[in-house]
Amino acid sequence: MKIKEIKVWKENLALTRPYAIAFKTVTSVENCFVEITADKGLTGIGSGNPSKQVVGESIEDTMAALQMENIEWLVGRDLSELQQLCFEINLKMEKTPAARAALDVALHDLFTKSLGIPLAKYFGQKIKSLPTSITIGIKNVAESIEEANEYYGRGFKILKVKLGKKLEEDIELLTKLREAMGNKMLIRIDANQGYDTAMLKSFFEKTKALDIELIEQPLPAKAVTAMKALPDEIKEKIAADESLLSPKDAFQLVSAPAACGIFNIKLMKCGGVSKAKEIATIAENSGTALMWGCNDESIVSITAALHAALSSLATKYIDLDGSLDLAKDVVEGGFVLTDGMMSVTEKAGLGVTRI
Repeated sequence: MKIKEIKVWKENLALTRPYAIAFKTVTSVENCFVEITADKGLTGIGSGNPSKQVVGESIEDTMAALQMENIEWLVGRDLSELQQLCFEINLKMEKTPAARAALDVALHDLFTKSLGIPLAKYFGQKIKSLPTSITIGIKNVAESIEEANEYYGRGFKILKVKLGKKLEEDIELLTKLREAMGNKMLIRIDANQGYDTAMLKSFFEKTKALDIELIEQPLPAKAVTAMKALPDEIKEKIAADESLLSPKDAFQLVSAPAACGIFNIKLMKCGGVSKAKEIATIAENSGTALMWGCNDESIVSITAALHAALSSLATKYIDLDGSLDLAKDVVEGGFVLTDGMMSVTEKAGLGVTRI
């Protein structure tokens, strides 16, 4: 089966609930989409939503990388070369991981459709389903409690709370949130690189009684040496996010002394499921837990991440809520969400359908 045609387009996907993080307020998101058609009529779809602040790639960079003159080499190639095609994509698009991810996901969707099996089955599904966290952006105490209660009413059992503005305000927010919610919801936090070492140690000590599940990227992305110098009890709770962009970063993070106990894999950072699986292999062989996260993404790439996540026994956490607040999408289906639990379908490929 050979690649016959590739279509690329961009969609502006409004959010039903704007939110704030440490460096901006988000009201809508632009995603790029890739649809690959094979000579026998099957199609595969991929999507990308870059983060300029994290990987230095804008949506304009993504779309420029996906111009036909840059991807026409794929036309006519045999789909049985999947691994080689992904290898060449990574070589040719080194600086645009979201563009790589869109192509990579589309190829994996098309390939596993041609086999008639779900992507997770192709990878070797190890986990049936997992609970996802749902995110509360940077808000005041009353708004955070109101939103937490809403999410609990919708069946979610894990909150991820965005922090990173002022330490004492962060601690007060979490204290009031725990008082309001009791133990009916797990709480994990994302400091978005907002702390230094002293602040992190203070935060850790002052929130011990709050039973915080994990702390996502508390220190600046490049502060790996400082992360390695932290006490083990703190490092075990740290999920490296912006510090982890590639398998090379993963190897550096686990090289003794380890810098963290958890990897947060995002397809938009590493360039798709092929590189994500490489990072997962490093985690599996180093005793590092996996968390799978996302940007504000289409169901397409969220589903791809979930398929990959469920194929690794190192996966302990998922934070794949990036499509839940989209006012529209270009596909439906993909994952199944029931009371906060995410699972994939038995449909071939990603199991998504164009709307």
